[in-house]
Amino acid sequence: MHTAASETSSPSTPRKPRDLRWRVVDIVVASVIGVATGLLFLFWNNVGYAWFSAADALTPGLGGIAVGIWLIGGVLGGLIIRKPGAALFVELLAAIVSALVGNQWGIETIYSGVMQGLGAELVFAVFAYRRFGLLPAMLAGAAAGAAAWTLELFTSGNLAKSAEFLGLYFTTVVISGAVLAGLLGWLIVRGLAATGALNRFAAGQDVAQRV
Repeated sequence: MHTAASETSSPSTPRKPRDLRWRVVDIVVASVIGVATGLLFLFWNNVGYAWFSAADALTPGLGGIAVGIWLIGGVLGGLIIRKPGAALFVELLAAIVSALVGNQWGIETIYSGVMQGLGAELVFAVFAYRRFGLLPAMLAGAAAGAAAWTLELFTSGNLAKSAEFLGLYFTTVVISGAVLAGLLGWLIVRGLAATGALNRFAAGQDVAQRV
C-alpha cells in the first residue's frame, strides 16, 4: 500500500539541471536590452557626468556615487537572461552603442564595458546562475563597480592618486553599483515581469508564481 509514510521515507527527487544554452530569443532580447541600455548611457553621459563632476569637486573621490547607472547593463542582462555570458554581453553591447554614437571617453568606453560586465558576470557565476534575487543583483552591481575602479587605476591614472582618494572612490563606486545598478536593476526587471513582457523567461515566471 502506498501511504504518506512511504512518501516521507522515499528519496527526494534530484533537482533537474538547468539548460544554460542560449536560445534565439535570448540572443534577441539580450541585444535589445544592450541597445536600450546604451541609449540610457547617452543620457547619463551628460547628467551623470555632471553629477560626478560636482560631487568630485566637493570631495575628490565622492564622484563615484554617480557611476552606478553605467553599470546597470550587466545586472539587467544577468537577471533577465540567466545564462552564462549574459551580463558581459549586455554591458559590452551597451558600451559599444555608447561609443559608436559618441561620448567623451571614446574607445575607453568599450574597455569599461568589458570589465564592468565581467564583474557582474562573476557574481552570477558564483551563484551558479541559480539565484537572481535582490542580494545577487546588488552584489553584481557592486562587483561591476569594483571592476570599474580597478580598470580606472590604469586608464584614468588613478594609480598615482592618494590612498584617501582611492579609498573613498572605491567605496562610493561600489555603493553606487549596488544601489543604482543592483537595486534599481532588480526593480526594473520585476516591473517588466509584472507587465508580462518577460513571460518567456524565468524572470517573468518567478513573478507570475508569486501573484
